Formats: sequence, structure tokens, C-alpha cells
Amino acid sequence: MTKFEIEYPIKSSVKVLYDGLTDSSKLTEWFCDEIRLMDNGNRMEFFWDGSGQIAKIVSKKENKFIRFHWEDEDDETYFEMKIQIDEITNDVALFVTDFAEDDEVEEAKMLWDNQIKDLFQILGA
Repeated sequence: MTKFEIEYPIKSSVKVLYDGLTDSSKLTEWFCDEIRLMDNGNRMEFFWDGSGQIAKIVSKKENKFIRFHWEDEDDETYFEMKIQIDEITNDVALFVTDFAEDDEVEEAKMLWDNQIKDLFQILGA
């Protein structure tokens, strides 16, 4: 597996962006079709075209980041969405970290590009 990171500059408040990354109703607007919360929200089952995949929330910090681990994946892998603010300009950026098979990294990046574009549209960013 290859780890990769993508940076997306965004014109949004940190609070609105964080809600878009962590709130299950907002996630279904850009990330997946449906979410089923499990274990008091510590695990989520994401659905695409009727097929589900369970992810555990490994860690999160309000208005900073959320990190998930797919239950059926290698223990060392995760996907993370992290918000960073430039100390000088106050510009906001979203950093996505994920893992993909060596020959699927570019395809995975394109998938994230499309999903983040949808996120930006619903946030009006």
C-alpha cells in the first residue's frame, strides 16, 4: 500500500468545514449515499450503491481533523481529513491522507478530487 496526501485550499470557515467532514448527514451529501451509525457513533457504515463498508473513528479533534480506519483493511492504513490554517494569511486548507495499492494511487486521488469538489459545492466554498 502507498500512502498519499492531497491538499485542497478552501474558502470556508473552519467550523463549517469540520461539520462537513464529521456530521453524518453532511457526509451523505458528498462522501457516500447513506451512513449507519454504530457504537454510539464510534463506527460508521458507509454505503455506496447499496454496498456497505464499516469504518472506525480512530481519532478526531474538533475543528482540526478526523481519522477513520476501514475495518476490512490492513491495520496500518487509514484515511484522514485534516484542516490547517496558515498562520500568516489565515487561509484554510483541507489535507486528505489515504492509502491505495501502488497501481491505484492516481485513481484514488481522482476519486478524492471529485468528492472534495462535491464537498466544496455543498459548502459554497
